[in-house]
Amino acid sequence: MQPPTGPLTGIRIVELAGLGPAPYACMLLAELGADVVRVGRPDGRGHLISPEVDNLNRSRPSIAVDLKRADGREVLLRLLDRADVLVEGNRPGVLERLGLGPDEVLDRNPRLVYARMTGWGQDGPMAARAGHDINYLSLTGALHAIGTADKPVAPLNIGADFGGGSMFLVVGVLAALLERGTSGRGQVVDAAMVDGASSLVTMIYGMLGAGLWQDRRAGNLLDGGAPFYDTYACADGGHVAVGALEPQFYAALLEGTGLTGKLPGGQYDVARWSEHRSRFAEVFASRTRDEWAATFTGTDACVTPVLSLSEAPADPHLAARGTFVTDGGVTQPGPAPRFSRTPGAVRGSQRLPGADTREVLAEWGFADDEVGKLLADGAVAEAAPED
Repeated sequence: MQPPTGPLTGIRIVELAGLGPAPYACMLLAELGADVVRVGRPDGRGHLISPEVDNLNRSRPSIAVDLKRADGREVLLRLLDRADVLVEGNRPGVLERLGLGPDEVLDRNPRLVYARMTGWGQDGPMAARAGHDINYLSLTGALHAIGTADKPVAPLNIGADFGGGSMFLVVGVLAALLERGTSGRGQVVDAAMVDGASSLVTMIYGMLGAGLWQDRRAGNLLDGGAPFYDTYACADGGHVAVGALEPQFYAALLEGTGLTGKLPGGQYDVARWSEHRSRFAEVFASRTRDEWAATFTGTDACVTPVLSLSEAPADPHLAARGTFVTDGGVTQPGPAPRFSRTPGAVRGSQRLPGADTREVLAEWGFADDEVGKLLADGAVAEAAPED
């Protein structure tokens, strides 16, 4: 594992292994320089996909601890005595039943930031229920607003999981650490995906309240209702994305498509939008995606090719910025954002649960004979050596 280089160097974080949003948040924190230790189960469970290919677990070591055992729980508590942050994504009440809830942990380490990631939050009528991104997003109004006129369409799992969950957890952790610098005290951060996803549509709720947004899909400025903010099929089956909102950008769009002066009504003549869309669709279908990309290169028409996942890393702009990196033979997005003095970095490929148990416990103050006994007793475990 490469040494930390980012602006969070010196911050110690204990992550209880989980799925999706919490691991992604911890990946971000680790690549910003935090010393993050992922604490998994001895049986290796807790992965949506195989841990060998789950790159959300990159950039940090992994240990395995049996929290069902008293001596395993004591291992975790000793780690938390020296930590700045705990990140956990269990259902409400799980850690309390193990004697690892905020009351017990903050009593031992009052400076700890106890960060909790859930879908529904720590309280409320649905707090104990299962769910996934599509469920959390559905209650916020956001899912209702995304999709075609016929049906809502889930935006992968980036709306509630990673946007409403991971990003708000990171904001909460950083804010709590900053406040601790003044107060000297930690606190609990309740990062609920329904809260974060609701926050992400603040602007849309504002527009709805002002009468500038219809509460239906494909009838508004940003939801595919406007013909100048939509995607269009091209001659080769590819697509282009059009986002010409401002008048000057719309004029460049008309010039590039050869439609200047040929559309009835103005840009915001809503009654004419269906006619405008038909003309745009007809024109874009006359050339390939890449031909249109070449046509609009260097312009402010806000027209770009819709790239596939396999195409995106080779895009000239993204390649020039090094937006994607290759680690462990896998091409994947690199760290963001960027810093001028203390750049973050991918610090290593994902580790199997327990791959670093001995090394991490030694670094966090456990004596060699203690580690040996914990391994022998089954309180902690090591990953089987790779062939």
